[in-house]
Amino acid sequence: ATKAQTPDSPLRTPRGHRQGMGSVEEISEAVGHAFWDTQPVPSLNAEEEDACGPINPADPEKVRAEPYNLPPAFEWTDLDLSDAEQAKELYTLLHENYVEDGDAMFRFDYSLDFIRWAMQPPGALDYWHVGVRVSQTKKLVAFIGATPADLLCHGQRVEPRPPPAADKAEEGEGGAGASGVNIEEKLSGLDLDGGATGSAASSGGGAAELGDQAVVEVNFLCVHKKLRSKRLAPVLIREVTRRVNEKGIFQATYTAGVVLPRPVARCRYWHRSLNPKKLIEVGFSRLAPRMTMVRTLKLYALPDQPVTKGVRALKEEDVPSCCAKLNAYLRRYKLTPQLSEAEFSHWLVPRKGVIYTYVVEEAGEDGEKEVTDMFSFYSLPSSVLKHEKHTKLHAAYCYYYFANKTPVQQLISDALVLAKRHEFDVFNALDILDNDSLLKELKFGIGDGHLQYYLYNWRCPTVVAREIGLVLL
Repeated sequence: ATKAQTPDSPLRTPRGHRQGMGSVEEISEAVGHAFWDTQPVPSLNAEEEDACGPINPADPEKVRAEPYNLPPAFEWTDLDLSDAEQAKELYTLLHENYVEDGDAMFRFDYSLDFIRWAMQPPGALDYWHVGVRVSQTKKLVAFIGATPADLLCHGQRVEPRPPPAADKAEEGEGGAGASGVNIEEKLSGLDLDGGATGSAASSGGGAAELGDQAVVEVNFLCVHKKLRSKRLAPVLIREVTRRVNEKGIFQATYTAGVVLPRPVARCRYWHRSLNPKKLIEVGFSRLAPRMTMVRTLKLYALPDQPVTKGVRALKEEDVPSCCAKLNAYLRRYKLTPQLSEAEFSHWLVPRKGVIYTYVVEEAGEDGEKEVTDMFSFYSLPSSVLKHEKHTKLHAAYCYYYFANKTPVQQLISDALVLAKRHEFDVFNALDILDNDSLLKELKFGIGDGHLQYYLYNWRCPTVVAREIGLVLL
């Protein structure tokens, strides 16, 4: 990877910090065998789309009933991540085989709590935690996971589950009317100034159930290093697709650090040093020309306290109003999720060592306290490989926020202060949401790699990074 130069500090994006669905080797393996040419995704040389809709129609009757064949000596397994032993198996597989830096300097170190948080949101199914075991030893040697979600693309809900047969005649043969739900209709029950007044599945009110969500997010494609020649990656992708299709969902989203057919959007990681001395020692960054360590430490120094008054940790009782406000804020973007209250609680209520969420609370005109703004970041450390002093790099990643009264730049500045307080070494952010407007001002350095966003079985116009409201783990 090339190393980008910035006026303040040249920072590198280790390959393990810019992956999504799986490792370069595993995804490239599928690409190298023309796998993606057989899938419902636009080709790299296809003309730009000017409308949204599914590429292939949803036809449950054509879904394959039997699992795909694995090479001899291997067998499928479903992982129950509530079971400590099975969760530990997945942790070990990812820890030893998941994406690492191209120079073998860093490797993601997902905690058990993080894995459960990422893979067990409302509506999650063990059936979509797809593993491969060695038949004789039962050792887990490969995995791919999918979790349900609700997604808007250019203001339109990405393909809902197939309608009842009686409704098909009214849908027509395609186009926007047949391929999605109009956003105004979907959100008609939402009070944009408060909680939900109706039962809009993606905007608050009630626990999510499978069927409320119409998309899956695919993640953690991982194959044991010694089995990369077995071409397990394509069959893993086919099998998780089959299992998702069985449940009536035919669209997916994922990210990858490599260019596949075909990205909906491309974005970049930016990095803000919180512990510059350690980052330099482990090789994540280096001293800029004509800079000393003392000057570097002074450059990246942060205040001891947040600037914004009324900052506190998010509480469970904040969920209804904050869920509605986040959904309303996210609808300004062209590729964005919508969360039920149950999903919001799962993804954003603080969990030590996993997710950190803060709100800004102030007194309203009637004297009652009101949450006006929110910001969050999650923890994803990396193992530092072959270093005599440091073994772990503690990274915070910018997550969801809404800014109704406080400027976004001030909120993220406060996030840096709080991440530093929690002893993170670096704060990472993509140039999505409103981040691009504040990264340089807050002394972020641009990384040296891209992250591509993809939609499976869905065509749409390309989206630029600042039009993305979706954050994938």
